[in-house]
Amino acid sequence: MPTQETPDARVNRMAPGMPMQVSAQVAEQVRALAATGGLSPFACKNSAVIRRDVTQRDLDTCVRPAFVRDAEKIVHTPAYNRLNGKTQVFSFRQNDDLTRRGLHEQLVGRVARDIGRALGLNLDLIEAISLGHDLGHTPFGHAGERFLHDVYHERTGRWFRHNVQSVRVLDVLEGRNVSLQTLDGVICHNGEFERQRFETSGLNDFDTFDRVVEGCWESGDKAIAHLRPMTLEGCVMRISDIIAYVGKDRQDAIRAGLVGEKDFEDGLGGAYNAWALSAFVTDVVESSIGKPYVAMSEEGFAELSRAKRENYQKIYGSAEVNGDFAGPVRELFSALYEHELNALAAGDESAAIFAHHILPLGRRLSYYGRRYDWEADPDQCVVDFISAMTDDYFVATCEALFPKAREIFPSRSYFDGVRA
Repeated sequence: MPTQETPDARVNRMAPGMPMQVSAQVAEQVRALAATGGLSPFACKNSAVIRRDVTQRDLDTCVRPAFVRDAEKIVHTPAYNRLNGKTQVFSFRQNDDLTRRGLHEQLVGRVARDIGRALGLNLDLIEAISLGHDLGHTPFGHAGERFLHDVYHERTGRWFRHNVQSVRVLDVLEGRNVSLQTLDGVICHNGEFERQRFETSGLNDFDTFDRVVEGCWESGDKAIAHLRPMTLEGCVMRISDIIAYVGKDRQDAIRAGLVGEKDFEDGLGGAYNAWALSAFVTDVVESSIGKPYVAMSEEGFAELSRAKRENYQKIYGSAEVNGDFAGPVRELFSALYEHELNALAAGDESAAIFAHHILPLGRRLSYYGRRYDWEADPDQCVVDFISAMTDDYFVATCEALFPKAREIFPSRSYFDGVRA
């Protein structure tokens, strides 16, 4: 009698040679490292933490080590809380089973911790980078990121990218004295720029980091494409970002009815996610253990790149905000940007940009002896405000300001095609 085939036992016909478990030799290395209870010599030690301000309240303890403090700082920010209201890929759908950006951060952290544990790296640092890496993301995912960039770039010549804004959220807008290692991992995480091998950059001071950040605002992808993390933990996080979304986004696309189970070259359909989590994690560990870099095999890297390309062809370019609604939603980003600039010029503190953004930020920053200098750069203030919006807040704002917005956003119900 035939047995039912389980997803992780299926073969990816595009990468048939990729194993689902590490070799016996590597497994012994992993066990030996774990048995010592220590870290790899290439791991970032808690004692190496670098902060802008050395304060008593941020000193690490045996209960709350340095990077545990970073993770706790991040999860208690309003920006982190809002991630559950932001699109990962699919917008305008009443479907609670589709991934939101908050879940994506957790999924990335889960992949990165699996790899990091096997390699003997600092799991607290990995967690902090994972939790913070998308804090600066806009509503409506990468489509919203492009729309906000377009109007900002047209006005200022500068580039908006979510990884750079994520650093700004932690380092400037929330002023939480997050470590250099975490901030560096956040800005370097961008999963749009995959590589087969990641080596560390050697960065070790805030002056250099600040120049890197400014270069990203000035040059955008030209600078971001060449970023290298300063820690192996940051390297693990970067590859884990792609591993976490390449299969999960496919599952969401199938669940949303955009594509079918048989529409993918590898023949795995939604089971690709389970395959990817095993195969790619295995590949990274096999290729990286005991080495001062993080790498994939040639076959592993080729398959990851192929799967990502296929997602772009069949999923990302077809989601609603990238398709039928792209033009109107893009125009709303531009109109809202202009409206918020005018509200700043008017100085009316009853306006949402003051009541929901500037004043709350000022109160939080005052606790740390800092202030939000929005008047120095009104365009940046508007970018801070719009990028912080959830999907629902953006929609509600546009519908309140622009009568035609109600005709643009699709009205869908949990009960389309079914009875309540």
